[in-house]
Amino acid sequence: MSNELWRCSAVELARRIAAREVSSREVVDAHLTRIAAVNPALNAVTVVLADTARSAADAADRAVASGRSLGPLHGVPITVKENVDLVGSATTQGLPALEHALPALDAPVVERMRAAGAIPIGRTNLPDLGLRVHTDSTLRGLTRNPWHPERTAGGSSGGEAAAIASGMSPLGLGNDIGGSLRSPAHCCGIASLKPSTGRIPHATSLAPEDGVLAAQLMHVEGPMARRVSDLRVALGVLAGPHPRDPFAVPAPLAGPPLAVGRRVAMLDEPPGGSTSPAVRDAVRRAADALARAGYEVVRATPPLEGVLETWSAWLVNELRPGLPLLSELMGADARAFIGYAMDAVPELDVAGMIEVMVARHRLARDWARFQAGIPLLLSPVWTEQAFPHGRDIASAADAEATLRLIRCVLPANLLGLPAAVVPAALSDGLPVGVQLTGPRFREDLCLDAAEAIEAALGVLTPL
Repeated sequence: MSNELWRCSAVELARRIAAREVSSREVVDAHLTRIAAVNPALNAVTVVLADTARSAADAADRAVASGRSLGPLHGVPITVKENVDLVGSATTQGLPALEHALPALDAPVVERMRAAGAIPIGRTNLPDLGLRVHTDSTLRGLTRNPWHPERTAGGSSGGEAAAIASGMSPLGLGNDIGGSLRSPAHCCGIASLKPSTGRIPHATSLAPEDGVLAAQLMHVEGPMARRVSDLRVALGVLAGPHPRDPFAVPAPLAGPPLAVGRRVAMLDEPPGGSTSPAVRDAVRRAADALARAGYEVVRATPPLEGVLETWSAWLVNELRPGLPLLSELMGADARAFIGYAMDAVPELDVAGMIEVMVARHRLARDWARFQAGIPLLLSPVWTEQAFPHGRDIASAADAEATLRLIRCVLPANLLGLPAAVVPAALSDGLPVGVQLTGPRFREDLCLDAAEAIEAALGVLTPL
């Protein structure tokens, strides 16, 4: 039985532990065994927390035996990306200089997961400072895609995605400033949720505790899993105000019925670049699944023009002042990607940065108008499947093309919108994810549609 526990969803594991069908210790041991079996080939899990996880599992089993009230993830193992604070484990950001950077406090998301009964079992890989869509860390090395060893697992939460897809963890914590929860989900064939800005609190006890404006307004924490139902439970655990994040808000998890009904804009070939046939067909397949589930699916193009340029100008120009320090900390490959971005994006003065924020507001208004009539957008995540390792830094043209292929994920970051990713197809042995982007604080709409696609098209796992 324990050999099959790694295949279960987080919700199913919590149910079975609470019902005493299986112990938390058995579940944790099954996942530790799975890590030992598959992680050497993937390099997704960077630190295995075996001793503390087993101790926590034994305590979880004692709580079940005592009849105490249990949290929604009681006794369930999770993994945590290495740029999220977890007491007792370094927040390395993928950098050798931070290999021993131990936080004084858990991040709010870890604190809430523990309070819900979840047990951290391992840490997962990311590129240097999370500033790449390909996971190859100067400190930890390259993470491989469970579906194809020579293809990227995505980034920056590529370690999480590869670990979850291969059964090393049922549920994980990542984050996203430019698709970092959603790109790896697409590449590895799992589900993920990028929440609205302000939905889930973010904080660190390590310097710098206060990020630049782009980090404050575009970076979010979020869950990754193989099942959409696990994302929904995790959202309920993670959401809400926290004293360490002054801008996390108490928005309800479900909004009112929509006046326009369940309308979805289907965008199978987004403007701004080419789209591979495999990705285009996966979006159409997901659209058909939504139509069969009772959604009204229409062809429509949201106001995408200017999103990539505005996002790039904002983030890259806020990184410029710190470039000398970044260059000292980051490895050669990470510096190459940042260097290409710096060369491609014009340097702006104060007036230029003000215009970037004005453009952002204009785009937000245009998107709000669009979503008032068609609340959900079904689109690609990337406009192609997982690329070969290192292609994003092969040349300046390849780096620019990489930014183009992620163009559909950027509105959610730039404008603070929620977006869910769910696998929709398997083509040439590689998964293809699709993205549902909704209005602010309507994660429920995104998850409902993602769940309808999952119910129709199934769950993808490498094994």
